[in-house]
Amino acid sequence: MNPIKNRIDFVLLFDVQDGNPNGDPDAGNLPRVDAETGHGLVTDVCLKRHLRNYVTLTRQGQSGFDIYVKDRGVLNAEHEKAYKALGLNMAEESVRELPADLAAKIEEDFSVEGFSVREGDDDKKLLVYSGDLDKDQQKEAKKALKEIDKRLEDLAAELIKGSKSRGPKREKVESARTWMCKTYFDVRTFGAVMSTGVNCGQVRGPVQMTFARSLDPIFPVEHAITRVAVTKKEDQEKKATEMGRKSTVRYGLYRAYGFISPALARQTGFSEQDLSLLLEALGKMFEYARSSSKGLMSTRALILFEHENELGSAPSHELFEKILTVKRVGQGPVVGFQDYEITVNGHKIVQQYTRWLVKRTPNEDGYTVEPAPFRAAPAAS
Repeated sequence: MNPIKNRIDFVLLFDVQDGNPNGDPDAGNLPRVDAETGHGLVTDVCLKRHLRNYVTLTRQGQSGFDIYVKDRGVLNAEHEKAYKALGLNMAEESVRELPADLAAKIEEDFSVEGFSVREGDDDKKLLVYSGDLDKDQQKEAKKALKEIDKRLEDLAAELIKGSKSRGPKREKVESARTWMCKTYFDVRTFGAVMSTGVNCGQVRGPVQMTFARSLDPIFPVEHAITRVAVTKKEDQEKKATEMGRKSTVRYGLYRAYGFISPALARQTGFSEQDLSLLLEALGKMFEYARSSSKGLMSTRALILFEHENELGSAPSHELFEKILTVKRVGQGPVVGFQDYEITVNGHKIVQQYTRWLVKRTPNEDGYTVEPAPFRAAPAAS
């Protein structure tokens, strides 16, 4: 897999019609709104959830495209997978000296998973915990040691606690971190904090996204809905109709910004193949996440500004503010995408995917922006 070499900034434009793009749990699941301006908001976390779901749907079972942050997933269990796959102990070895009377009780064929007996100085015996047992295995091991002598169970508890307090060495953490990046698409793309439970380190992802904000204020509307089926049998005789609420936005066009760093991509292994999948997902993620609550959501434009080098040829904010223009056309309330016009460097955008090369120049602005073929065209799913 070839690593990406050039910095990329991108703009994602998507819209919603008669739906709730991102409910706010602190406001009765109403569409998120900036209280100061009335503009609609969609969090970066929500957008990443759509992207993760698309990758799961289209690449399920393919090596290297598993998802770390998944619905009802247990993150610490994913960390343990890395250590088991690499044959690493989940913590550092822990050692305690055995009292003479306890050492005498241990037979030569001593066999308790995760524990061993080693010869120390002056012919003393040491009880050693390897540090690679999960909680259930630890319970079984302590139970087996208790059958030999209750004090061995207490000693085992001390060993396990001491092993956890020291944690794995840096080399193990780095190996686990590398495995996580190779295995999980979202780790090498967005990054992750993986230091809980078994330590797999931290990853700063090469792809970062902002909140999406609507171009104009939105007007959330609450609708009363009814259900003829009842929840409890005793309500059936009352012929009661159950009531509920549903919130929608009549129409809103949202804009989010994204940034892709080649330097961080080298650290995580984010490749050209991953970039193609990311762009594919950005264009199609709403097509495979239909629900009545979401209404009609669609990606309207994905505009890439690809720089000629790793550090970039122009400031991102200038590309977003001076080169890209999205403006209202017509009068009256916004009712659809036709009420907006998108231009890049004076060119009207009619395609969903466009790519623009940003190059340094000696002119006053210091850079030029030229149209180019969409190199990483979304592959057919």
